[in-house]
Order: sequence, then structure tokens, then C-alpha cells
Amino acid sequence: MTDETGATDSAEAPARSLPGLRRHLFSLVRKRLWLQVLVAMFLGVGFGMLIGPTAELVPPDIATLVGNWVALPGRLFLLAIQFVVVPLVVASVIRGIAAGDGSSSLGQIGGRAVAFFILTTLFAVAIGIAVALLIEPGSFVDRTAVGEALATAGSAVANAPPAPPSVDQIPDMIVGLFPTDPLSTFVSGNMLQIVIASAILGIALVMTPPDQRLPLLELLASVQAVCMVIVGWVLRFAPIAVFGLLANITSRIGLAALLGTGMYVVTVLLGLLLLLTLYLLVVWLQTRRGPVGFLRDIRDVMLLAFSTSSSAAVMPLTLTTVENRLKVRSEVARFVVPLGTTINMAGTALYQGVATIFLAQIFGIDLGVGGIVLVVVMATGAAIGSPGTPGVGIVILATILSSVGIPSAGVAIILGVDRLLDMCRTVVNVTGDMVACVVVDRQTRGEAET
Repeated sequence: MTDETGATDSAEAPARSLPGLRRHLFSLVRKRLWLQVLVAMFLGVGFGMLIGPTAELVPPDIATLVGNWVALPGRLFLLAIQFVVVPLVVASVIRGIAAGDGSSSLGQIGGRAVAFFILTTLFAVAIGIAVALLIEPGSFVDRTAVGEALATAGSAVANAPPAPPSVDQIPDMIVGLFPTDPLSTFVSGNMLQIVIASAILGIALVMTPPDQRLPLLELLASVQAVCMVIVGWVLRFAPIAVFGLLANITSRIGLAALLGTGMYVVTVLLGLLLLLTLYLLVVWLQTRRGPVGFLRDIRDVMLLAFSTSSSAAVMPLTLTTVENRLKVRSEVARFVVPLGTTINMAGTALYQGVATIFLAQIFGIDLGVGGIVLVVVMATGAAIGSPGTPGVGIVILATILSSVGIPSAGVAIILGVDRLLDMCRTVVNVTGDMVACVVVDRQTRGEAET
């Protein structure tokens, strides 16, 4: 009897512990957005593989239909984020500037931020080119397969820009950066013009008497608060959106598309990892903040950036993370984050450097020192001027290729894996924005104290 009772007790003990374990796991996941997003990423990839060309369990037309419907929450998620991006940028930049003591504070913050972005972008291109020259990923690709790829997919880049702007067009480009009408600028969605217009209004607000600028500042504070409430609503659905977006991507591309350009993918990922290591080293040197702790603080932003492939889409969460977790002053965060979202594309610049060397190796083109220098300059300039939206890097790459004598149709070779790499380089871009905030805040805070 004792043995039977003991056997029964030992058999029932695990059963009684399972509900508690399940509740514990659900509670753990429910309280951590990063963990929800991570689980959704794996489930989305797995579901996409089941209905996509990898498993071949579903006909292609049905897989496309299912993928489009599954991606619907993700597309609505991106639209909802875009709904609040412009008012949030305007309110954040104007209040960030007006919160300072004057234009000198803005000059210090803006000058150091721009210098940081330019230097890190130059380093990123150099890292990408060095890694590509060392690994030589182009030597792992069959040129016969390249010809077939160009024959079947060359039309995908037919609309790419044919050449970079000439010298006589540069003045017109500079004039085009400045907004002519604030209202039309805010409606257009041109992030660079929006930041410039907001900065002009913020500087003017600083020079306005306090009693006259206070009502506008309070209104902008209310706009900012409302936008963050909407962001809080939207982020509740982030895991569902991530699941749908990744399932749709995987169902269309499949894992087989990664095999032909596998070494190219490895090269880009290695370069991005080195750039991320450089960012973490900069944070440690400036603040003595450990890499593990810093990554733990920003993991929500990194995972969301990976799943959306848009630094602009995650900008609201970036702002919240920088101010609340990294403890960066509001006047620094509200100016540097929108600015970085607009001009900081170091990960994109690195990818463009690797892709250019990769395609040059495939086509047997010797760029030489002059060609490599041109790639560095063009990739840096193009990355700074590119918007933080998905897929824009592939169009800019075609311009760089044509400038150094590489057929722009070669972009078709890497189209199959561009979405994956776009997700990865967006993570690095967003990390660079947050690192810039920490560095600029540290430097300007020290000067203010002295």
C-alpha cells in the first residue's frame, strides 16, 4: 500500500507542477516584450518554412495567399507606427532644442552627433571593404549561375538610378534639403526636411521670450505624450506583427535562396558584428558601461528593428529606451535620435561596401585603390542621405555599382538575401543611434559641469 501510495504521489507530483510551470512561463513571457518578439520571430520563420518553398507542402499560389494574410497585422503595425512618427519627431526635436539653454547647447549636441555619425560611417565602410577583401566571397559563386540569375531577375533593378549626381547638380540638392513650407514639409514625410524644419522652429523658440514660448512648449509636450500613448498601444501587438512579417518573408524566399550567396551573407554579418563590437567598445570607453548590460537595456529596440527593418518605425521605442533605460538627458535624446534615424546608416554603408567588392569579384573587375576610395566616399554619402525605410539600400547600391563600372544588374544576384541583411543592418543602425546619444550626452554633460 505504501509503495502504491508512493508511486501514485510521485506520478501526480509532476502533473500538479505542470500548471504552475505553465503559469510561470506565461508570466515570464508576458512581462518581457523582447522575449515575446523573440518567440514570435522563431514561430514566424518556422511557419514560413512550412508553407514556403523549403518544405514544399503548400502550392506556391496558396503559400502567397496565406503569407499575405498572415503579414496583414505586421503591415498595419508599420502603418500605425508611421502614423505617430512625424508628430513625435516634430515635438521631440523642437522641445529637445528648446529645453537647452540656447543655441550654443544645440551647436554642441548637433556638431558632436554629426561628427560621430560621419566617423562611424567611414569606419563601417572601411570594415566592410576590409572583410570582403580578406574573405573574397565572390570566389565562392559559380559564374554560370550568375548569368542565369541576371537573365531571370535583371529587370528587378531596371528602375535604379543610372548615375550619381554631377557637380553642377549639388547646389540644387543642397537647396532641396531646406523646406519651403513647414506644413507641406510635415505632410510630405521627408524626414531630413522635417528634422531641419523642426530645428529651425526650435532655435527660434529658444530666442522667444519665455512667457510667449511656454504655451507652445506645453502643447508640444501634450502631442508627445499622446504619441507615446499610441505607441504603447501599438507595441502590445508587436509580437503578432513580427510573426506575420517574418512568416511572409520566409514563405516567399525560403532557405534555398541563402545557399548560393551564403559566403556573402557571412561576410556582411561578420562586418556588422565587428561594427557592433566597435560601438560597444565606444560605450565602454566613454561610460564604463559593460557590453552585456548595455545590450540588455536596448534589446527591445534591437529585436523590433530586426523584425521591421526600419529604424524610423522603431524610433518611438528608441526614444523611450534612451531616456528611461540609458538615462540620457531629454534634450540630447530628442535631438540625436531623430537626427540619427535620418542620417545614421553605418550598417547600410558597410553592407554596400561588402556588396560592391563581392560583385566586383564575381565580374572580375579590379577596382584598384582609386575605385575603393570612391566606393568609401559614395557609400558614406549615400548612407547619410538615405531614408530609414526597408529596402532603400538596394536602390542606392545600384548607383554605387554604376559609378565604379560594375553592371547594376548584378544587384539581382543578392536580391534574394537582401531582406535578411536589411534586418541585420537595421539593428546596427539603431544601435548606433543609441550609442551616439550616450556618447554625446556624456561629453556635453561633462562640459556643462566644468
